[in-house]
Amino acid sequence: MAPKKDKSATVTVRQVGSPIRRKNDQRATLIGLGLNRVGREATLEDTPAVRGMIAKVAHMVEVVEK
Repeated sequence: MAPKKDKSATVTVRQVGSPIRRKNDQRATLIGLGLNRVGREATLEDTPAVRGMIAKVAHMVEVVEK
């Protein structure tokens, strides 16, 4: 059994672009990230799946350094 991590790595993303005139899969990706309005922020686990979702909508989100 793998040892449990005390504090998992997280990444915070902020939506900076509008999903208007974007494909439905990009809209769904934003919703999956917990974003639905410009200026909203979401803190998520830093996993390969989340990094892939961020890469898919990189033109509409930015990674926030805190």
